[in-house]
Amino acid sequence: MPGVFQLSVDERLDHEADRLEALGIPAVILFGLPATKDEIGSENFAPDGIVQRALRRLRARHPDLLLITDVCCCEYTTHGHCGLIRDGTVDNDATLEILGRVAVSHAEAGADIVAPSGMMDGMVTAIRTALDSAEFQSCSVLSYAVKYASAFYGPFREAADSAPAFGDRRQYQMDPANVREAVLEAGLDEAEGADFLMVKPALAYLDVIRAVREKTKLPLVAYNVSGEYAMLKAAAQRGWIDERRAVLEALTGMRRAGADAIITYYAAEVAGWLQESESTT
Repeated sequence: MPGVFQLSVDERLDHEADRLEALGIPAVILFGLPATKDEIGSENFAPDGIVQRALRRLRARHPDLLLITDVCCCEYTTHGHCGLIRDGTVDNDATLEILGRVAVSHAEAGADIVAPSGMMDGMVTAIRTALDSAEFQSCSVLSYAVKYASAFYGPFREAADSAPAFGDRRQYQMDPANVREAVLEAGLDEAEGADFLMVKPALAYLDVIRAVREKTKLPLVAYNVSGEYAMLKAAAQRGWIDERRAVLEALTGMRRAGADAIITYYAAEVAGWLQESESTT
């Protein structure tokens, strides 16, 4: 996608972190592209895994940056699903132990917040129990509590090489037509001990953000996903929209719907625009 790049764990990562901190962005979320993949995603929880190495480097050089990590199996497995495969389908319960191991390995490397994204039932309990048992009680859990089986994830899946090798993810991700399940899933993750809840995607799901907001007092995050970013970028490049106005309008809509925070590929550009506005007032 325009303006979005994969970064190696070296000076490129440091340069990007410096740039984001200078723009006033307080947090980043890390996704890993492993060197090798296998059936269980071993690099996902390896001490020298790509995310673990990135965490240690960022923690040492950027101590004030809030470090969030994605906790899922899809990018690390040969099959590309968000859980372990048994008899051709995702085994929810077998996946939970792996997610706990991943979360602990990230906390050991310096993560402040771990964010399970696979929509496995019981994932918050499994991760919270694993973190507490390893004495990482201060590591928070941001749950992808409401994640739909959406067409808007396409650009990310291509960039991260994480598309399923067979089937799709509708076994464990949600039906886009169902808002009642969103409220139920958010409530379950809150009861399991999540510190933050997320709705993903955001732009086509503002009503879901509002519905969840009305049922919880936990901080609520909206994920402005890759397809949403790509649509606005493409339209702007063709001169069909005023990019700055359209992006700020979309993000304001997410905030207005009830999001306390927004994860977006537009973060650096928006921060720059806001700095420009402040300098001219």
